[in-house]
Amino acid sequence: MGTWSIGHWIVVLLIVMVLFGAGKIPRLMGDMAKGVKAFKKGLKDGDEDEVASADAGASQKVLKDDSSAPVRDEHKDKAANG
Repeated sequence: MGTWSIGHWIVVLLIVMVLFGAGKIPRLMGDMAKGVKAFKKGLKDGDEDEVASADAGASQKVLKDDSSAPVRDEHKDKAANG
């Protein structure tokens, strides 16, 4: 009584076909496949964006840490020459 036989599955399939129609089921499956592909592409693009932002963050850190370079103060130059 608790098992699903082939007869039960045929009845369920017929009910689904009547409710959704034979033409809509392949279209729904195609839309579902497109959604899965878009999701996987989004995950892949997200990983690439994270790597690119990590590289950009590392280069910005190098620029910020370059404090040993002499800084020219224009206000002091004007006062000395003026």
